[in-house]
Amino acid sequence: MFYLSLIEHKMLLPPRLLNLPLQDAIKEELQNIFLDKVISKLGLCISIYDIRKIDGGFISPGEGASTYTVEFRMIVFRPFVGEIISAKLKESTADGLHLSLGFFDDINIPAGLIQKPSRHVPDPENRYKVLWVWEFNGEEFFVDGIDEIRFKVISVTYPPTPIEQQGEPFAPMVIIFCRDRLMVMV
Repeated sequence: MFYLSLIEHKMLLPPRLLNLPLQDAIKEELQNIFLDKVISKLGLCISIYDIRKIDGGFISPGEGASTYTVEFRMIVFRPFVGEIISAKLKESTADGLHLSLGFFDDINIPAGLIQKPSRHVPDPENRYKVLWVWEFNGEEFFVDGIDEIRFKVISVTYPPTPIEQQGEPFAPMVIIFCRDRLMVMV
């Protein structure tokens, strides 16, 4: 699920950060560049773990910033195929479930992939929402946000980098899970 990845990156250090110690300034800029982004075939960037090496500090003609080559380690989230992930319910709609891992809130389970037999009923506390009900052995279990929801990852893909990212190496990460492994922990 979590990996420590070694990365080398050539970066411009903006002049606004020059009042900080070099290591702190570079770490802040790396966080601005990488955190909460997906790097294709690597995963979702969670945290800069440490900086191993800093080279450079050159200012090119016409640039207002110094250029550094930085080698650093970063913690990334990349689920593996077959992994069982536990999440909490963030929102429940007629279209399905929206789940959160705490640090990652973009897990959507479409209605067609929710454990069968299941149905949704109006939420008595919020007329714009629904509650999903799973039926098992004659009993009804409500997916209400109190219990964890577990699902099995069956594939992880990285679609092409979106054009609006302006040449950055970031792309979305699509995690596909198995319907018969989606369950509510009771």
